[in-house]
Amino acid sequence: MCMVSRGVSPAQRAGLWGLMMLFGCCTLLWGAPAERNVIYGMHSGLALLMDVYKPVEGNGYGVVVIPGSGWHATVGYGAQPLKEGREFAAHVERLVAKGYTAFVINHRAAPVYRYPDAVHDAQRAVRYVRHHARRYGIRAERIGALGGSSGGHLVNLLGVLDGKGDGEAEDPVERESAKVQTVVALYAPSDMAKVDTAFGSVTVTAFLGMRTPRSDLPRNTAEARLYREASPVTHVSADDPPFLLLHGDADAVVPYGQSETMEAALRRAGVEVKLVRVPGGGHGSSFPGAKEKVDWAGMAVEWFDGHLRK
Repeated sequence: MCMVSRGVSPAQRAGLWGLMMLFGCCTLLWGAPAERNVIYGMHSGLALLMDVYKPVEGNGYGVVVIPGSGWHATVGYGAQPLKEGREFAAHVERLVAKGYTAFVINHRAAPVYRYPDAVHDAQRAVRYVRHHARRYGIRAERIGALGGSSGGHLVNLLGVLDGKGDGEAEDPVERESAKVQTVVALYAPSDMAKVDTAFGSVTVTAFLGMRTPRSDLPRNTAEARLYREASPVTHVSADDPPFLLLHGDADAVVPYGQSETMEAALRRAGVEVKLVRVPGGGHGSSFPGAKEKVDWAGMAVEWFDGHLRK
């Protein structure tokens, strides 16, 4: 069902209905047209979906958004899609209001799916956006990524993995690069073997399908290799894009040290990085318990302005 928000003029309403007719089953969220349930890939018959939020006046740049979920989804037909979570809604609204086109994605999740499925889906989403850049009115070579918690882990990987397309792939989308040009990651895991909180480590173990490797065992065990492979810090290199990291220092799910570790690795490689420490902040986009309110959405807009538009 398509809806048009109240408070718009007849002329605006007519134009919005035209957009809706053009894009099919769309809705209007936060005053911006949204193309819902776009299939960005099919995996073994399973549709991978994203919602595309389009600004009234686009600036020509796109941001792939991955909300946090602990890499998990509720099992069952009635489960809420990851892309429809409200944690990032107000913050995506700020991006769209500033002219950015936001692509909020679902991805395969545990317990049904495990690593690296979610990583591959995140990369597929970037490839799809890049391949269809002209359709969405954005520059294919200037795409950013925003994510929190497990979504932050995935966007960190979008920044550090090579992401090179397969030039011989039959699917033209798979020929595209999955590398993004800047990253904003909130309270994100970076070294999977050291997410040592009661909830965080259990979630990581379930996602990876192997227990945390023991520190007294050789580094070549299957567990140790898998945990290194899934850790963004393992893949940092000098050609990575700029990173903005935000993290509360009272986070009881993903320790603040995870972002410190990521910052240190990026600095050693000579990559531009900024880590914003939120005193007293816990886990979540509101940084519960923070001593002062943090306008991280404003910081994210400023960061994207400075690193996508320059």
